[in-house]
Amino acid sequence: MKFARRSLLAAALPLPALAEFRVEITGIGATQMPIAIAPLQGEASAPQPVAAIVRANLERSGRFRGVDAAGVPLSELSTPVWADWRGKNADALSAGSLTRLADGRWDLRHRLWDVVAGKELLGASHTVVADDLRLAAHRVSDTIYEKLTGERGVFATRLAYVTKAGRNFTLWVADADGEGRKAAVTSNEPIISPAWAPDGRSLAYVSFHTGKAVVYLQDLQSGARRTLADFRGTNSAPAFSPDGQRLALSLSRDGGTQLFTIGRDGGGLKRLTQSLAIDTEPCYSPDGRQIYFVSDRGGGPQIYRMPAEGGSAERVSFNGPYNISPALSPDGRLLAYVSRQGGAFRIAVMELASGSVQLISDTQDDESPSFAPNGRLLVYATRVQGRDVLMTSTLDGKVKASLVISSADVREPAWSPFGR
Repeated sequence: MKFARRSLLAAALPLPALAEFRVEITGIGATQMPIAIAPLQGEASAPQPVAAIVRANLERSGRFRGVDAAGVPLSELSTPVWADWRGKNADALSAGSLTRLADGRWDLRHRLWDVVAGKELLGASHTVVADDLRLAAHRVSDTIYEKLTGERGVFATRLAYVTKAGRNFTLWVADADGEGRKAAVTSNEPIISPAWAPDGRSLAYVSFHTGKAVVYLQDLQSGARRTLADFRGTNSAPAFSPDGQRLALSLSRDGGTQLFTIGRDGGGLKRLTQSLAIDTEPCYSPDGRQIYFVSDRGGGPQIYRMPAEGGSAERVSFNGPYNISPALSPDGRLLAYVSRQGGAFRIAVMELASGSVQLISDTQDDESPSFAPNGRLLVYATRVQGRDVLMTSTLDGKVKASLVISSADVREPAWSPFGR
């Protein structure tokens, strides 16, 4: 069970079979490095706009500001004229080439330069089939991001999310920018609560296709699916332990809705909570020692934490009468959640050590926050100008990117771990 606000049964217009996201970036970060991403030599004939993908990725991260490099002929073999790029106020410059090989594959080469110091920072190449050009662009973005920030990029990771089109529900897996999506599960009954396994190879989710909520586990490579929890009553809100061997979930098998853990193989069921309240939406701390969850044991839904093996729980959220959908940052320092503020539901981020809370969204109907695996961004579902969208945001809320599908009811995002 989840403390849901928007029903997956809400009406939506049919979703075009091949429709994909478009990305709209807004906001200006406090400190952004100006970087020029030159068009790749030879990419006009390629099936993907690689340089544009790289540029959009870096800008969406909130750490970079694009500098116009259109019309400047450059490749990885060029010797940049530093004075020209300094005159454009660029601190970094990326250029390269894209060549189709005789066997149909594409040879992608790129270089990154430090304009301020006037020196090369890195050079790399990727040889890929046409279908993997977008992934190669994401990996180039990750390479540039890590070289310039010292942190791992998330552009080659993935998003899982759910859409409703007419009477059809689909669980999708897409690139981190929402593009290149593939259907993992389709059903004419609701699908909710996708949760990634720590190795990124499978998803747990809840489906109502048998007439009640059942938790399934699906291998993304083979498509094989098996039932994880189909007990009497409702089975919902799965969350993997950091080692991937167990899942926490919410069951009503004994009457009330309580928290349990279960082995990945479906065995070893253990009850964690013994309250008269609704306890749901569990998530593990990154070290696996604690579970955060939502309970109305105090009169209204709030976020609590307890030892991962069960025990006494302490309340964590206090700003307002309604706080749900907890998500922990990968380093365990931050808690993101949905907080009702007046009549609006907004994304809040709490620093757990101090208890300080910042509202990072400026929309009214937010849900399901999920951290990027490097902890630098959040994705959540919301509505913007009457459209259901997925929104990514920096943790200060200053740079946002809305991933928009026309005529679609889209929600329940979950950001994958590293690894692909």
